[in-house]
Amino acid sequence: MSTPELNKPAPAFDLPATGEHNISLASLKGSKVVLYFYPRDATPGCTTESQNFRDSIEAFTAAGAVVLGVSQDSIKSHEKFKAKHEMPFELLSDEEDRMCRDYDVIKLKKMYGKEFEGIERSTFLIDEKGVLRQEWRKVKVPGHVEEVLTAVQALD
Repeated sequence: MSTPELNKPAPAFDLPATGEHNISLASLKGSKVVLYFYPRDATPGCTTESQNFRDSIEAFTAAGAVVLGVSQDSIKSHEKFKAKHEMPFELLSDEEDRMCRDYDVIKLKKMYGKEFEGIERSTFLIDEKGVLRQEWRKVKVPGHVEEVLTAVQALD
């Protein structure tokens, strides 16, 4: 498994999304793309992170960016999560881990003494040409969305 490289084309994807359609990187050419990978729908940190992106969506849109959340949850789970928190952006379902592995966000984690593979909270910024410009790994939620927005606004 390789790690995506900055200033190189971002790994392509085409996944089912909320709103009953698929979203691909190719379909987003011409827009800046913020991809945030999160472990699970409806968990405290993931909910807060998603709400922070939701609350800043107008600034992201004004900066020419599309925000997309990605996790291994099903579309059905995503639709409930999106509706409950009134998210104005789509959530991608990567149940087969293909995109998560392409972006190298699946990591060995430990909880209650048990080891398991799961998504390490990570965010990627892709420019209008599909080039990976910035990445944040091991994301801590407080202040993260503001940091990403600053980077999006600086990408001109």
